[in-house]
Amino acid sequence: MQLVIGNKSYSSWSMRAWVLLTHFKVEFEEVRIPLFTADYQRALARYSPSLKVPALVDGGLTLWDSLAISEYISEKYLQGTALPESLSTRAMCWAYCCEMHSGFLEIRNQLPMNCRQRRRLNIGAALQGEIHRVDALWAEAFKGRASDEDYLFGEFSITDSFFVSNAC
Repeated sequence: MQLVIGNKSYSSWSMRAWVLLTHFKVEFEEVRIPLFTADYQRALARYSPSLKVPALVDGGLTLWDSLAISEYISEKYLQGTALPESLSTRAMCWAYCCEMHSGFLEIRNQLPMNCRQRRRLNIGAALQGEIHRVDALWAEAFKGRASDEDYLFGEFSITDSFFVSNAC
């Protein structure tokens, strides 16, 4: 199995699948295609029909979306254990993942992943609103739970891989 990613310092999308596979110690070959280079799209075309990272190649199957990759990894390699057992909690995990996957445009635009950069920020109302939303999601996930639990829904899950990759 190959996981095709961009640079780990700049691609939160790539990091979602990488964190999931690494946390659960699933063996994979990392194929890194440097972002922002002249050959990026040509190199990526070999692996990803969308010309985006991440892409997962497992035998004859190619997946090019972090949600699809995460579910596939959970089902094929982890017997579904990358999500909580309870149906309602599992549904909440997916809701959190989907919101991170498709929402938070202000965070994406104004705070793009760059683990190496330090800068001063002007945080406007729209960005502040999204930051408060992330904080509210986390507060709700931890509500009524023991203070020593580290993960959003008890055990490490796909949801944690989606949020940790954006926390840089």
